[in-house]
Amino acid sequence: MSRRGLAAALAALALSACVAIPLRPPEGPASLARLPGWDAEDHAAAFQVARRACADLPASARGAICAEALSHKALGDAAARAFLETHYRVQPLEGEGLLTGYFAPTYPARRSPGGDFSAPVRPPPADPSSAPGRAQLEREPAPDALAWMRPEDLFFMQVQGSGELTFEDGERRRAVFAATNGAPFVAIAKPMIAERLIGAADAGSLHDWLAAHRGPEADAVMAKDPRYVFFRLVADTGGEPQGASGAALIPGRSLAIDPAFHRYFELFWIDADGPTLSGARAGYRRLAVAMDRGGAIKGPVRADLYTGTGPRAGDEAARVRHALRLYRIVPADGR
Repeated sequence: MSRRGLAAALAALALSACVAIPLRPPEGPASLARLPGWDAEDHAAAFQVARRACADLPASARGAICAEALSHKALGDAAARAFLETHYRVQPLEGEGLLTGYFAPTYPARRSPGGDFSAPVRPPPADPSSAPGRAQLEREPAPDALAWMRPEDLFFMQVQGSGELTFEDGERRRAVFAATNGAPFVAIAKPMIAERLIGAADAGSLHDWLAAHRGPEADAVMAKDPRYVFFRLVADTGGEPQGASGAALIPGRSLAIDPAFHRYFELFWIDADGPTLSGARAGYRRLAVAMDRGGAIKGPVRADLYTGTGPRAGDEAARVRHALRLYRIVPADGR
């Protein structure tokens, strides 16, 4: 299936699954001009986010506003701000939630097992939801393995939901999310801190410990998270990875959301502050688009911000843990 076809199918599925979520009572005109931080936004970049959302929607789901947005390749800041304020309205969501971050990591991989490369990248079985938990799966043979990785690298890629694999001959392939076994995600950092295995809940400390204790000791710790992610491999085109929506992610502007509450390609304004992790940015206020999903992303005011590919993106993603207010941005014509 083509990327556009997959996006259309997934969008249709998400439309059927979406449920009503609480909205705050209106506080005057629901104008984008009233959004916290709107004046400081890069409105030209925000317009491109809205345009991308329109482009990735199935044609049958686009209205006149999308048609007009797609007629412009780009707009300057003033024109972009005027377009967005004229054609879109705000629906604040009730309550405060959590913003976290994720990125597309790059890992070494092998085509067959050997040495440290003992963890298979598994394709989804016929019925992924009936698959056992992590501990049992990892004891089962993997004759159909797509690749072999270091166990701690595979674990982190499963948490992130995707990654780029570099094989011994230099070939690069993207591992993209295909399914899970349906088990809930359990963060292992908290029990590791409680057991004094690591001193801080940062990704670097956790990864380093798992690598240093590779084998039964690390396996027992990773087994505390029963959720298991299955992948499929696609060609590395040199661009950004695809989200669960089927569309390429936009660094700093794509969100993983809970599709039980939101649809793919919906626009949102994120207003996040109060970071809890050392070295984090003070806040995030920007227009973003729902393009992905995550096993740990549950509820209407919960989002994961895609920060990009590579180590710098990983450093930023590891520090995103902010209190979140979320605003749905909807076309004024209702389409």
